[in-house]
Amino acid sequence: MKNVFLPLLLAGALFACKDQKAPESPMVKTAATESPAAAKPMPTEFADARYMDMGRNYLKMLSEGKIDEWASQFADKAVYLWSSGDSLAGKKAILDYWKNRRMNVIDRLQFSNDIWLPVKVNQPQKGPDMPGIWLLGWNQVEVKYKNGKSLKFWVHQDIHYNSDDKIDRTIQYIDRAPINAALGTK
Repeated sequence: MKNVFLPLLLAGALFACKDQKAPESPMVKTAATESPAAAKPMPTEFADARYMDMGRNYLKMLSEGKIDEWASQFADKAVYLWSSGDSLAGKKAILDYWKNRRMNVIDRLQFSNDIWLPVKVNQPQKGPDMPGIWLLGWNQVEVKYKNGKSLKFWVHQDIHYNSDDKIDRTIQYIDRAPINAALGTK
């Protein structure tokens, strides 16, 4: 009986599986499945990954003290903001500040553990956010100042690129109190 039952069971299983198709799922209408004219872009989406390389290069030039090359990434009317409310307006002001800072105040500057997220804002959501490409970055900073003091801290920055891929706004979120204490400034 066992000899007859096993071949019948296998034959039945093979016959049952033959030519079976997976059930079709109902079509869900999305922006991707509708006609191109009807497709509306999402308010925010991921941007091209090349902006992550641009961010890494941004930190590398600053770390190496190549301030003129670093500043060449900025638009003429760029704004550099800190979370404390301080700011710089214009490429020349940004260049002058960082050239002085990097050459006369900072002895060594290293960035590590960087994370980048390129985002394209198609429709601003609330407040002062701007449409276009934003590169959100987080990294650890190790700095040694010319006075011999050293610090290690985390920084978050938002970098906005204009239509020419020049930086027109940088917002740096940083606790400047430990920096000011290390430098003996207010």
